[in-house]
Amino acid sequence: MGYGKMGKVIESIALNRGHEIVLKKDETNTFAGLSTADVAIDFSAPHVAVENISTALNTGIPIVSGTTGWLGRYDDIVHLCEEKKGSFLYGSNFSLGVNLFFELNSYLAKLMTKFNEVYKVSLEEIHHTQKLDSPSGTAISLAKEIIENSNYTTWTEGKSTENQIHIEVKRINDIPGTHSVYYKSDVDFIEIKHVAQNRVGFALGAVIAAEWLIGKEGVFSMKDVLDLENRK
Repeated sequence: MGYGKMGKVIESIALNRGHEIVLKKDETNTFAGLSTADVAIDFSAPHVAVENISTALNTGIPIVSGTTGWLGRYDDIVHLCEEKKGSFLYGSNFSLGVNLFFELNSYLAKLMTKFNEVYKVSLEEIHHTQKLDSPSGTAISLAKEIIENSNYTTWTEGKSTENQIHIEVKRINDIPGTHSVYYKSDVDFIEIKHVAQNRVGFALGAVIAAEWLIGKEGVFSMKDVLDLENRK
């Protein structure tokens, strides 16, 4: 679901892994063929993601979504998934490296909590100019993880106050995705960064997640796919 650049890379990887594509859904066609699928992958756009995910769940098809910008309706989708006893997995980023980066970010946030008066945290995300949402879902996930493991309470794209995390957003041609977390003081700063070199890592992770989701019931994340919760 969603047959743009990411959809085409996902298709190529899925075919190379021996899968059959039964539907390529974009805004010009219907959901015909969805009922024959074992699992669906949604990399569409914010304004159609909820319809795509809901249709899959109502059809009894497990669905993985990597579309960002629609999370104001996330709780509705979770409720629908539970009501239908379905399978749903959302990821703001399916890259293996990014999900390891998430874990590093959480751990560093815990370490830095006792030094909040010395170091101020901020984030920067850079993407290609075709990216529709701002900040990226990955940047928001990073900010939320810091908030969960620190004294910060919210994030903002504007000027930040003491308990806010500032997210700097940049859009530059042909940048698949760069995310940086900074802890800055008057004398030094600490930086952790993830740089995506292409879309293949995102697409492969999404296909692996879809393979993993088949036969399961519930709401999941990449932490479940990669068994990261059990490795702490």
